[in-house]
Amino acid sequence: MPYHRADTSAQADKLSGIVEESDLYEGFAPHVETSEIKTLDFYNLPKQTGKEPALRSFTEIQQLLQQGKKHIVKNILRENSWPINSPIRSQLWPQLCAQHLTKSNVLDGFYWEMVHQVFGTTELSEKPIMLPAFVDATHCLPYHLTGTGRSVADRIVNVLGYDCPDITYSPVLYPITSLLLHFMSEEEAYLCLAGLVGSKEKTFINQTKLQHEVTWKTVMQIAKKHAKSAVAYFQRICPGQKLERVFMDWCWWILAGLPFQHLVRIMDCYFHEGIKVLYRVALVILNLFHKECQSNNEWSPDNIKNDIGNALIKFCKKIPVSPAKLLHAAFSIRGLSTQYISRIFIKTEMLLKSRSVLNSGSKQLIKSRSSDNLPTSQSQVNIQMMSHTLTIREHFGLPGTTNFIKTWTDRQFLFTLWSWLPVRITMYQPVLLYTTEEHGCSLTTFYVRVEQHEPTLLMIKTCNNEVFGAYCSSRWFERNVKDDKGQRQAYFGTGETFLFSLYPERAKYPWVGIEGDRDLGHSSELFMAADSKMITIGGGEGQAIWMDENIRFGKTDSCKTFNNPPLCPSGDFEIRVLEVYGFVGI
Repeated sequence: MPYHRADTSAQADKLSGIVEESDLYEGFAPHVETSEIKTLDFYNLPKQTGKEPALRSFTEIQQLLQQGKKHIVKNILRENSWPINSPIRSQLWPQLCAQHLTKSNVLDGFYWEMVHQVFGTTELSEKPIMLPAFVDATHCLPYHLTGTGRSVADRIVNVLGYDCPDITYSPVLYPITSLLLHFMSEEEAYLCLAGLVGSKEKTFINQTKLQHEVTWKTVMQIAKKHAKSAVAYFQRICPGQKLERVFMDWCWWILAGLPFQHLVRIMDCYFHEGIKVLYRVALVILNLFHKECQSNNEWSPDNIKNDIGNALIKFCKKIPVSPAKLLHAAFSIRGLSTQYISRIFIKTEMLLKSRSVLNSGSKQLIKSRSSDNLPTSQSQVNIQMMSHTLTIREHFGLPGTTNFIKTWTDRQFLFTLWSWLPVRITMYQPVLLYTTEEHGCSLTTFYVRVEQHEPTLLMIKTCNNEVFGAYCSSRWFERNVKDDKGQRQAYFGTGETFLFSLYPERAKYPWVGIEGDRDLGHSSELFMAADSKMITIGGGEGQAIWMDENIRFGKTDSCKTFNNPPLCPSGDFEIRVLEVYGFVGI
């Protein structure tokens, strides 16, 4: 029968920093083998002096989340070392994951209906359940789940695979499922996973092989800067081994190596902040391991040079710092902002995609350009019916009749534009969100109709028939997002943004950061900006596209972000039509 946890709010709110030995396992779900959970020596902390701040309660955190004070919650989660058995997690983790749910109207009983649909019954089968293909069978980590708990984890992963067919490769999904089940019911764990997998604002769980590869290569690139000595040491003692081999298993240093107590505290922060928490922890592990290699013969070059990856996991199993010290070190790393990580990730992803195309051979390349990355017939129909920017007019004279004008969409313009879009976007249908022809020339209307969509395709046709625009990777709503200091960010967006010109010249102008690893400075990251008076795309010694609040006049200059020339010869332009497209299904 489905397990439902009793309400533990009073118990969680009364939790103090001292837990009696008799209550050691009070915070775990019934499908956990608590006798296997061990404490570590450094948990024998000195007696409290009475000056330590009390641990925060679930009610306090819940109220802060409801007030939108996520930054305060972030600091609380980082600093409050709740005991491993704290009942707070039975409420805290579901609440943190619920922030990321895109399906806010999930009905009660939805999960059990899905279970019945997949298995024909809600009773838990005694026979082994075949796992989905996206699961890595070598890393189905149960931690301290009982046999029943493992069967429950198998069932959750199957239902999630059925509900989310886009997941094709996700080796960390099973371990995350197991961790969730230590503190909650089956249904609650599924809803948590649905939030993590469906999150639009933050990344939690990779779901394809491409994402998986991009992630470990991103960790490697970050480590070359923030764990420079450790990386150089590995390369020096193992000159014949590729560094890539070490970083391919980076997530298992954490999920398969660290003690359970460390892992639970990391998850407290991860469920709120996303995968960047794991990036930070991985860097600390590298630096600690390098330090131990200098002083501990167990990790001498002769002992680790043949398999550094396995040595790292063994080191993590007996890591010499407490969970609190590990997290403190992780969050003390400077210069590792979300924007920086995103920039490295996008650059790596685009490089991998371009190499994939180049390595696929000429036949496949021709095929890709002729079919795979072209708009579907339905997309062509949609744009033909909607677009005023991709149309040309010609006069025809027929014998015995007056001249008439024939209008059609230039398919070559459309095909060119489609070939420039990220491949994943071409799978979706375009929808016209805003056009000055129908919705009027108002920046306010523009925001109302467009700001919540991501990505968007913005196209301008001037009164001189020039056609150009931009692929905008982020929501225009981000103009209102405030940073940690409460200040609105002047610029937002990511390196996936690009400019283009279709007429009279055809050209794409991608972000300059794709071209190499060198630091190009702040002026190379001025992707999008907007307020009540204007819209800007691209910056740095000029603005690639600028439009006024009446969406009537604009100007275009060269800029450092995209290294583009002015998109129309005169620089200044009058807008005949502005169109903005979104993509259905994203």
